Amino acid sequence: MDEREFFDERPDKKLANLHCPHCHQSAEYEITWLVRTKKRQLSGRADERDRARFAKARSYMLRRDDLMVCKNLRCRKRFEISGVQSVVELTESGAPNQGNH
Repeated sequence: MDEREFFDERPDKKLANLHCPHCHQSAEYEITWLVRTKKRQLSGRADERDRARFAKARSYMLRRDDLMVCKNLRCRKRFEISGVQSVVELTESGAPNQGNH
């Protein structure tokens, strides 16, 4: 089984305060994430190896955006998102895990 069959996927947007390296201004940007929530149970065609992988699987968010366009009208340059994690584990309640990553 493919790992994606263990999860329900949905897009989501979160706000982050980012700093443009070109004009040095900070602003709020909407970052697009793919939220993968672990399914309640596995389908019936899974074997023992798939069940073991499913037991270890955890819900997580995957960042979709790598570049942002500066909101400063005089700058408008693209910059890479460097201060935001690309993968964030979710707790059972669906909130991002605030552990040391």
